Amino acid sequence: MKQKQNIVSKMAVSAILIFLVGCSATAPDAPWFSLFDGESLDGWSQKNGNAKYELEDGVIVGTTVSGTPNSFLTTDKKYGDFILELDFKADPSMNSGIQIRSESKPQYQDNRVHGYQVEIDPSDRAWSGGIYDEARRGWLYPMSLNTSAQNAYKKDDWNHYRIEAIGDTIQTWVNGIAAANLVDDKTQEGFIALQVHAIGDDEAPGKQIRWKNVRIMTDSLEQYNTKSDAPVFNTNNQLTSSEIEKEWKLLWDGKSTNGWRGARMDKFPEQGWEIEDGILTVLASGGAESAAGGDIVTEDLYGDFELKVDFKLTKGANSGVKYYVDTDINKGPGSSIGLEYQILDDENHPDAKLGNHKGSRTVASLYDLIKADPNKPINPVGEWNTAHIVSKDNHVEHWLNGTKVLEYERGSENFRKLVSESKYDKWPNFGQSENGHILLQDHGDRVSFKNIKIKSLN
Repeated sequence: MKQKQNIVSKMAVSAILIFLVGCSATAPDAPWFSLFDGESLDGWSQKNGNAKYELEDGVIVGTTVSGTPNSFLTTDKKYGDFILELDFKADPSMNSGIQIRSESKPQYQDNRVHGYQVEIDPSDRAWSGGIYDEARRGWLYPMSLNTSAQNAYKKDDWNHYRIEAIGDTIQTWVNGIAAANLVDDKTQEGFIALQVHAIGDDEAPGKQIRWKNVRIMTDSLEQYNTKSDAPVFNTNNQLTSSEIEKEWKLLWDGKSTNGWRGARMDKFPEQGWEIEDGILTVLASGGAESAAGGDIVTEDLYGDFELKVDFKLTKGANSGVKYYVDTDINKGPGSSIGLEYQILDDENHPDAKLGNHKGSRTVASLYDLIKADPNKPINPVGEWNTAHIVSKDNHVEHWLNGTKVLEYERGSENFRKLVSESKYDKWPNFGQSENGHILLQDHGDRVSFKNIKIKSLN
């Protein structure tokens, strides 16, 4: 009997400790500070649309208006790792959201707000607390991944959100119920924003959403973070629900060499490349072109396509993503022949100043032919960037981190002229094949890749 009592006592103590840990962020000494003082909108600015943001009895009130895009009341300050809590009440017929780690840049869709959005969804779909990537990738964590939390939202009533963004993990709670649990490293810092969604032409204006008790914590996060029991979704080398719906396919599975081979062999190179923790890396070998493991290519051929590749440079590194590659061309030294999306550390590699057309060997350029927009958005060495290539009916576009940096027409008179003035002039009909391999280049420098995805446009 005594032993049973001891066990019960230990269970009670454990339950109390769990309760205290879960409530630790509400402790009076928790380092919260308010993002809204209840009296003014100091520290906030409105971006994009013209919805009305007003103060009413210490509450921020957002009101829909006709003929305007999504509106955002954004913090002037940027936040990286944080715990955010707020209360809101939304019209049961409107859609809204809380932006976190978001950005607005002139070169990205003319200052359009983009980034992670924690959904407010009073509709029957009931995806409140899910995570949407506004103006970028679409749904990252729809609540179809955690249906048990779909009843947590209270329609036409005040709701409480808790959002924890720590490292590459974003977790949400709706009225104390664990909702989303996302692992994604696309953006590490940005502003917070309160959204008033645009309305359709057939909708009456005047719908409102109210926010209050907006507070944030940026210190001692390990002490106050909450353990979530929501299912985890890691976007690395995975297709999101939006990508699946749009018929994207993984070109690399994040763990094996399936679907790839050496450009000049029938299997994957035994040296020069490594796969570790979901990252594919060409190893440093002195900077020579295809002198170690050599280039790797897809086993399949692609015609019209859309391709996305995340890449990370080391200092002074050089590599490339080639397309419409014919591995039967150039059996000698050097890289296989194809159109190339250049990957380069422009700051520290001499190639940035070379090329038949000045600047045509800089990052995101069509190598040796067309220079990428010099105002391109490039993240520093050691951080991930996203290369995006679209080729449809001979019209080709290069994008970098969501911004189009060049476009051209394959086979056009201007294209053939550029080729005739380049080192590719000796290859008949260069860049005009109907289809070809996708290639990742070994240029003797350490460069990493992940999230390699393709969509057929045929």
